[in-house]
Amino acid sequence: MNKKLFATAAVAALALAGLAGCSSGGGGGKTIVTYSDFISAGGNEKNLTAIVDAFEKANPDITVKVTTTDYQDYFTKLQTDLAAGTQSDVFDVDAGSFANYQSQGVLASLDGVKSASYRTSVLDAYKVDGKQYGLPTSFSNVVLFYNKALFDKAGVSYPTKDWTWSDEQAAATKLTDKAAGVWGDYQPVTYNEYYKAVQQAGGQFLSSKGTSTAFNSAAGQKAADWIAGKSGTVMPSASDGAGTADFDTNLFKSGKLAMWHTGIWMFSTLGQLPFGWDVQVEPGDTQKASATFSNAVVVSKDAKNKDAAQKWAQYLSSSQKMVEVRLKAGWELPAVSDDSLLTPYLTAGTPANRQAVFDSLDKIATAPQLGANSQKIQDDVTNALGEIAAGRQKTATAIPATASAVDALLK
Repeated sequence: MNKKLFATAAVAALALAGLAGCSSGGGGGKTIVTYSDFISAGGNEKNLTAIVDAFEKANPDITVKVTTTDYQDYFTKLQTDLAAGTQSDVFDVDAGSFANYQSQGVLASLDGVKSASYRTSVLDAYKVDGKQYGLPTSFSNVVLFYNKALFDKAGVSYPTKDWTWSDEQAAATKLTDKAAGVWGDYQPVTYNEYYKAVQQAGGQFLSSKGTSTAFNSAAGQKAADWIAGKSGTVMPSASDGAGTADFDTNLFKSGKLAMWHTGIWMFSTLGQLPFGWDVQVEPGDTQKASATFSNAVVVSKDAKNKDAAQKWAQYLSSSQKMVEVRLKAGWELPAVSDDSLLTPYLTAGTPANRQAVFDSLDKIATAPQLGANSQKIQDDVTNALGEIAAGRQKTATAIPATASAVDALLK
């Protein structure tokens, strides 16, 4: 962001008499905390209001003023507000956007955070150089779904959280029955699965500085072979319809898919099926690395009352009331560490092993920050994996060539 633009915006903001930032006075001397969000847009506005009301009751000296914007428009509006100096005291980010805003220097570091209240791996996603800049409000992740009836029929033991790729491959081979239209495994042949698999194989998609590729490595090639190599052997290929809309969902619901790598958001979609099903932590190769997506709240460096702003951020991300509201509404999962608060979710029924959702957070896959050419990079990697899966290219040549193309896009 242009420094002159920020300076000009700061002067304008002062002239606007505090449209942004916490303010005191009025309302009996209450402190006002402004909060911009996308997390409640589209049906959870009343749930957010319930949390605000509870916070204000517990903190009668603070009033929270909320502005909600749809996710698709939120970040454009936020960038405009930051340029003008009219950003709220507290605002939403997600794991994909956090690094950008932190690097711009627009976030306040948070002091005295009760780290023990949060799942460590999710909290650490919003930490830079040992300083906490964001607090996670919710998360979702990818686990391994499995059809218990197919496992029972094939005489294969159910997945455990200690499984590795080799365990999954061995089970998938036994479970696949092409004559009966039954497939042992399904994992999308895409960038999102690939960067995770590279980490599961002990590597990284980008270098430690994030300025060049690191997947042109033994781990990167092993990850490509793992994902693309399953296509047409233990899992359906593109010619079988894989990758088309709802293909994997319908295949699993029909009882023709034994294992499925997908997100916990599918729990409510599947519900009760004619066969038993459950979930487990995704297997890794040399280590676990679960794909995890999260949202967080941050405090503006320009907040006039940082303490009040942080108090609201902490309440929204870790309070018992927030947990109760989210679980009752089915409004994504809070990243809190106290399992006793999560009992309603853990005992909610199918799938029975909901603990796997939280066990998966022990080691998460960090999404690479790809910059302005993010979509192009993702498309290039997905296309390369598709060529390997189709047998038109060899991993040993496709991965180095793709790495070179990605390097050029990172510059």
